[in-house]
Amino acid sequence: MTDLPDELLPATRRALLHRLAVAQSEGRSPSMIGGVVRNGRPVWSGARSMIDGHAPTPDVQYRIGSISKTFVAVLVLRLRDEGLLDLADPLARHLPGTAADGATVAQLLSHGSGLTAETPGPWWERTEGTLRPGLDDILETERPLKHPAGRLFHYSNPGYALLGALVEKLRGEPWGEVLRREVLAPLGMDRTTLLPEHPHAGGFAVHPWADVMLPEPLADTGLMAAAGQLWSTGADLARWAAFLAAGDDTVLSAATLAEMRRPAVAPDDADWTTGYGLGLQLRRHEGRLLYGHTGSMPGFTACLWVSADDGLAAFALSNATSGYSTAQLAAELITITAGHEPRLPEPWRPLPEVDRELLELTGPWYWGAAPNTLRLRADRVLELAPLAGGGRGSRFRPEPDGTWTGLDNYYAGETLRVVRAADGTVGHLDVGSFVFTREPYGPADAVPGGVDPEGWRAM
Repeated sequence: MTDLPDELLPATRRALLHRLAVAQSEGRSPSMIGGVVRNGRPVWSGARSMIDGHAPTPDVQYRIGSISKTFVAVLVLRLRDEGLLDLADPLARHLPGTAADGATVAQLLSHGSGLTAETPGPWWERTEGTLRPGLDDILETERPLKHPAGRLFHYSNPGYALLGALVEKLRGEPWGEVLRREVLAPLGMDRTTLLPEHPHAGGFAVHPWADVMLPEPLADTGLMAAAGQLWSTGADLARWAAFLAAGDDTVLSAATLAEMRRPAVAPDDADWTTGYGLGLQLRRHEGRLLYGHTGSMPGFTACLWVSADDGLAAFALSNATSGYSTAQLAAELITITAGHEPRLPEPWRPLPEVDRELLELTGPWYWGAAPNTLRLRADRVLELAPLAGGGRGSRFRPEPDGTWTGLDNYYAGETLRVVRAADGTVGHLDVGSFVFTREPYGPADAVPGGVDPEGWRAM
């Protein structure tokens, strides 16, 4: 629920249009479109063009480049959620015989496989896929692994071509068809395609030192298409942004999407301004954590970012090979919207019902002498948090067997158990073998190693 209107305020809309106009002008882009999504709904879109009175509509297709990788990653995570693969599986278990046999599915998704960044020549983005008919043709023969698998982030376009082939192997049909049936159709994204469909923008290069243009080639990149060939529209990217923010159980759950946006490999910069999850880029921008993806192909650049804390997403599309960064523009559209119309917190409401036994668990608990508090949230979720200092905390979801499983932070995946005394009263909490008692160093029989029998004393 939100008290914010469906449309942005006039001052916000003017500021967004101004930012887009500056980007198109300074970046010398033939055309540029941008949009903002709030709480899953498109609330603004704008466009600028070099032709007066001919700005593109949200239904015009642009190439979205490596934003395509987010779609491929969703297909792979669907296979995982169905039990057809594990992220820890080596690629050879499902698609044997490539130079990436030892890399895991997770490493390929997160660019941690160590594979080469690009294919052997010629430049795959500008040439037909018929030049690379087999998987061996997209990897170098001399040294396809540039780094040991799992050691560091090294962006790999061929790695995503392998993931597209993996989807095809396990589904038994081209990954583009799988994408259309399993993802695009359920989300109503009928204007996202592998090849352009009218109306679509033409791609151009703009001379760096003169205001003249050169048409860029359009190639069907074949096996490499999974790395960046999709075309889409502003309207479809708004739908994709809403999906990435909240999930859709007919496609992929919110829990799996949350897993995708967690950093999967060590960031490649000390200040952690950029990172990568499972098919999603991460970026810190003016204090905000954004996730989504950038994209570029000859004649086009694109970006889509989501800010979960603000309930906002934004996209930017351009039909110029280079110019004003669409990644920067999309981030700025979020910043402007959040600054003009900050998200309102949800109103406090009491729980619709209460379990007396769970209510009795709330309040202070002590890990040794360290004070913590346990709170009851909606849907029987328990939240453990330190009262002071930098202790460990987590939220725990209930399980059918009467235990709870940690959702985040130190106790993610760990089990919380309520241990009862012989008379049925609550004795202590066991959280991954750590004991929490109602008083500092509570009953000796609950605390591993016991408690000094003389108890607390002055020294």
